[in-house]
Amino acid sequence: MGEKFIITIDGPGGAGKSTIGKILAKKLDYVYLDTGALYRALAYKALKEKILIDDPASLATLCRHTEVVLKNNRGHLNVYVDGEDVERKIRTEEVGLAASKISTFPVVREKLLDLQRQAGIQGGIIAEGRDMGSVVFPGADYKFYLDASVEERTRRRHQELLQKNSVAEYESIKKDMQARDRQDSQREIAPLKAPEGSVMIDSDHLSIEEVVEKIISTISIK
Repeated sequence: MGEKFIITIDGPGGAGKSTIGKILAKKLDYVYLDTGALYRALAYKALKEKILIDDPASLATLCRHTEVVLKNNRGHLNVYVDGEDVERKIRTEEVGLAASKISTFPVVREKLLDLQRQAGIQGGIIAEGRDMGSVVFPGADYKFYLDASVEERTRRRHQELLQKNSVAEYESIKKDMQARDRQDSQREIAPLKAPEGSVMIDSDHLSIEEVVEKIISTISIK
């Protein structure tokens, strides 16, 4: 494919968006944009500096005094906060919950919206998150909504943490995931939903390879 498309993948946490997005980007020679990492980056700094994550004034101050930059690292856009590469520090459940909470505030979304759109201005990008096809890139060439049951998403996250030798309690992970689902779907601004015109994919009984093939075949057919 000579033309460089904007491809979005939305869906709840743990549905496999990051894994699928990275594989697709590699196969298509596209740039991979993990937009959730941007919110996690701000949440990470807020937690680190003990800033109130449910106070608009505190978050506005945080946004004014925080530099968030994306740098292309072999096709993956790494996120830097005030010059620090925070990629490995933002993947905890605590940061994920905080990111979901601060993403409900307009001041936070406004700060990161332009950064995300600039990343995709040239096309050739796989953008995954929770409002990519509905808000950030409503005119994307291809939109996908990747879903899975909370049980399956919890199982995957549990296995992922065990492989990293991290402390992982299934019920605790499930509880956090359900809380995040509620925050994401009930927020007033850009709630999690399937974007208009998106292709729905239930990954409960599909392998990673099958999901990737389904997306690539959809792009090829159109």
